[in-house]
Amino acid sequence: MSDTATCSATAGGDAAAIDFSRHPCFSKEAKHKFGRIHLPVAPKCNVQCNFCNRDYDCVNESRPGVTSSVLAPEPAVAYLREMRARRPDLAVMGIAGPGDPFANPAETMETLRRTRGEFPDLILCLATNGLGIVPHVRELAALRVSHVTLTINAVDPEIGAKIYAWVRDGTRVRRGVDGAAALLKQQLQALSLLREFGIVAKVNSVILPGINDTHIPEIARVVAGYGVTLMNCIPMLPVAGAGFADLPAPPAEMLARVRHEAGVHVPQMSHCARCRADAVGALDEKPNEADAELLRSFARRRFDPARPYVAVATQEGMLVNQHLGEAARIVVFAADPETESGARYVEMRRAPPLGTGVERWRDMGALLHDCRAILVSAAGPAPKRALEASGIAVIEMEGLIEEGLRAVFADQPIPVALQKRFTGCGAGTGCRGTGMGCA
Repeated sequence: MSDTATCSATAGGDAAAIDFSRHPCFSKEAKHKFGRIHLPVAPKCNVQCNFCNRDYDCVNESRPGVTSSVLAPEPAVAYLREMRARRPDLAVMGIAGPGDPFANPAETMETLRRTRGEFPDLILCLATNGLGIVPHVRELAALRVSHVTLTINAVDPEIGAKIYAWVRDGTRVRRGVDGAAALLKQQLQALSLLREFGIVAKVNSVILPGINDTHIPEIARVVAGYGVTLMNCIPMLPVAGAGFADLPAPPAEMLARVRHEAGVHVPQMSHCARCRADAVGALDEKPNEADAELLRSFARRRFDPARPYVAVATQEGMLVNQHLGEAARIVVFAADPETESGARYVEMRRAPPLGTGVERWRDMGALLHDCRAILVSAAGPAPKRALEASGIAVIEMEGLIEEGLRAVFADQPIPVALQKRFTGCGAGTGCRGTGMGCA
């Protein structure tokens, strides 16, 4: 079977028009000409695989789940901008962890939006276990995410129960056959929807000797019926600390047999590099310390220097003393070394309407698009996640506005005496409000 996938048009889009020639994972020829970059913006995972132990900052190790740093969407795109200036061969941006993109949907989708807006020519792709992707497929198609890889290690829940320690399905943690069945159901739904929207699907299956090595051809048969164009049968690497740490890696003859039998149903990929979550460059390019340190330097950035302003939630204009969820107006400041405080008032902006939930925080992110941070007396977890995904640091503090501004404009942490940590809404939690603004 050829390593280069081909695809026909589907009802949801013109898949035949998708460019395979520049994607090194989908074209063996492309790996010599084009590079890819993975942005590690998804640290959390919603499945615990018994062969996986995610470990950060190991530059000498090349396997999925490994990264030198985790980035928020804004610095991730800034890092992409820098790497693309250095490496014009980069044709693909992917998100592959180090956890799962859809255990971190806000960060994943914001990174994709920002990347597509700034780099219209880049191929966008994802690697996921498929849990949680279904609600986002329509937007993925709109963003022209053209390639998605799903890791499917079993299409029999009895076998899947041996592979997955647990599966977090929404807020519920499922185990055993129940967990494996819930995961499989969403994976097949995802494949069906990806096909409907014209997004090319590849399936990865990890070969686990004695667990699923004879079952993988059945996986290939099933996913072929969902229009999967390419399959990557990956030999397991024993990892210290994982549930299968003592399971031996599959021998070469097992790998050859599995690929041959699965290849009857789906074309096989044979040039996989088992990419890290922060991989950059050509597929056969080894990780290096210089790239890792550049990534770490972007992760260390507290605030985006390209954004000139800092926003403040305040009741009277002197103190940071208002909960973000109850702020009807936001005061904006700019750095000004000529003033005693080091900052000057710019303007006041009317905040989006209270009580509109997620929509309010998306609108707030747009309102403060030119602000590197917002100083507030408190903020709930949902607003914080949404604004931080928009590149705005949410800083909880109480005290003089000028002291907070001085720290942010100097790219320094807020003085400990001013720091405050929000613990919850309502009576008895330290929050004086009703929490309606965070709803």
